[in-house]
Amino acid sequence: MRYFITFSCYGCHLHGDESGSVDPRHNLAGSRLLEAHPQRVKTERRLMDQAPYFLDRACREIVLEVLIQVCVHRSWNLLAAHVRTNHVHSIVEADDRPEKVMNDFKSYSSRNLNRLKSDESNRKRWARHGSTRWLWTDEDVRQAIRYVIDEQGEPMAVFAADWL
Repeated sequence: MRYFITFSCYGCHLHGDESGSVDPRHNLAGSRLLEAHPQRVKTERRLMDQAPYFLDRACREIVLEVLIQVCVHRSWNLLAAHVRTNHVHSIVEADDRPEKVMNDFKSYSSRNLNRLKSDESNRKRWARHGSTRWLWTDEDVRQAIRYVIDEQGEPMAVFAADWL
């Protein structure tokens, strides 16, 4: 199966912010995003026990390399990836469920970022879950790749399979 997997850095994409979000009660395919709700953002920010986490250039490069390595190790096919300051996009072909793919990406990235020793060992880096969209058709895959590679603004840490 092919998946479009996105996960955010801790505290960088809160429910109710103006970019829209999905929560467990509104997580159905095709459902609308939650509307902006400043009070909900304030509440979620107040509940955070650490500051938001952002990926600098070195960290973005590490995370991108980890995505590539995990895919090689697991025999998954990484089609595209873009590691941004506050979130990560990837298009992956894998026989495993998308949640496993995302969890492996997060855990191996954290392990490698820990080696920098630039944060406390208990640093939260990732939001609790993320988005795990199934890409059913070749057109779905093409649109997702175009979005990840070309529509994220200034390129940061980007990967595209050789054949793209």
